[in-house]
Order: sequence, then structure tokens, then C-alpha cells
Amino acid sequence: MRAALPLALVAVASLGLTACGSSEGGDDSGMNLASAGTLTVCSDVPYPPFEFEKGGEYTGFDMDLMREIAKGMDLKMSVKDVGFDGLQSGAALNAGTCDIGASAMTITKERAKNLSFSDPYYDSLQSLLVPKDSDIKDIKDLSGKTVGVQQGTTGEKYAKDHIPDDAEMKSYPSDAELFPALQSGGVDVVLQDLPVNLGHTEGGKFTIAQEYDTSEQYGFAVKKSGSEKLLKSVNKELKKLRKDGTYDKLYDKYFSENKK
Repeated sequence: MRAALPLALVAVASLGLTACGSSEGGDDSGMNLASAGTLTVCSDVPYPPFEFEKGGEYTGFDMDLMREIAKGMDLKMSVKDVGFDGLQSGAALNAGTCDIGASAMTITKERAKNLSFSDPYYDSLQSLLVPKDSDIKDIKDLSGKTVGVQQGTTGEKYAKDHIPDDAEMKSYPSDAELFPALQSGGVDVVLQDLPVNLGHTEGGKFTIAQEYDTSEQYGFAVKKSGSEKLLKSVNKELKKLRKDGTYDKLYDKYFSENKK
């Protein structure tokens, strides 16, 4: 999925989410946490079904997983809403804005130069979202069309590499601007991660024209140096969640078989 904005532009609207058994005082965990007793998570919200706000709380597949991970580490959880560019470039993490990034981020060699990733937790595809009555059935049909993508994402890269030369590409900061552009006719199609595009098919006005197997896997991100103990703990909790069935319950909560 879903290079970097100046850190001053990174939004830090935060919302605290509480897990059990927090500690008080200085950070003696050895994990170099931004705030003692708290796992501070950066995410680009909204990006449903992975992260979105509902009832004054951040939720979604990523958020629920991170909440369970924080609970298993005996930490509270706090969320900061940041721009995806600042997150995937490593700027937000290196500045100490947060401890970990959870934002449907594809593990790539380029990103791994600046970040360290957890074990993969989700396999994704790219996809082409079009209006229900569109005659676009294939990426080859995009000749002369305008393609909407989210900036800094693997969807943007896929579009650059595969759309016809005479197609125009427009990049948007987030899905919050991208999907409305399709709704208003500002772009003809949206090319981005399949699970997110699938959410926009509800209601029947839009449909998935094509899927692309890009062998992408999402991972949680930490800064390249100094977060080794944190990353080890996160991977340990991920394994526990898979083993005890919690991961499967959360997966089923947000994805049906046809969205897998």
C-alpha cells in the first residue's frame, strides 16, 4: 500500500485508547518508548477497514490488532493521526512522534532502508475501482482517462508502471480525498489496495473492474535503530494472537472470504 512531507506538516491529532495493566513513571522497559507505559501508534486515518474513527474511537483491523498487542505487552495505547508520507518515509518515527506505525503499510525494500518491519500480518492486492456504469474493464482501457491514486503508496507506483502513456495520473494525500474525487468525476478510476476499494463498492454505485496480484504484505513499522526490543515484543504478541485465535476473530470481523 499505501516520498516525505515536512515533519511540520504531519498532523498529530491524537486519541488515547486504553489497554489493561499500564505502568507509571520512567520508561524502564528498554523499548525506548515515546511515553512511559504507553505504546504510541502513528496511523494515517481514515483508511477503512484498517483504520478509521467510530464513536470517538480509532478502530479497524490495524487498530484492533495494535490494541491487542499493547495489552499483551502490558501497555496503554495512544494513537496519533499522521500523514502517510511522513510515516512511510520514517520521518514521524525518527522524530519520536510515535513508537510504531500501523497504517496498512506494504513491506518494500525501499521502505526497509529507513524502517524496520514486523512479521507480515496481511496479504493484499491492488485493484481498479470504477463507477458501476463505466465501460472500463481493464487497465488497457485507461487510455485517455484520469487515474486517481494515493501519493507515496504502492498503488501509485503500480499505476506509474502499468497505465497507458496517455493516461493522466492524479495523486491525493489520502483516501479521504481520493474517493470523493471519483464520486465527483474528478478522476475516472481509483487504483489502490483491494480491501479499501471493496469498501467503496457498498451501495452498488461502484465496482471492482480488475484485481492485480502484486504479492504485497503489510507490516507494522518501527524506526531502523533503537527499536529492536520493541519489534521483538510486537512479533511475539503477533504470534500469540495467531495461535490463540484472536487474529482470526479480528480478520473475520473486517474481511469476508471474497475480500481476503
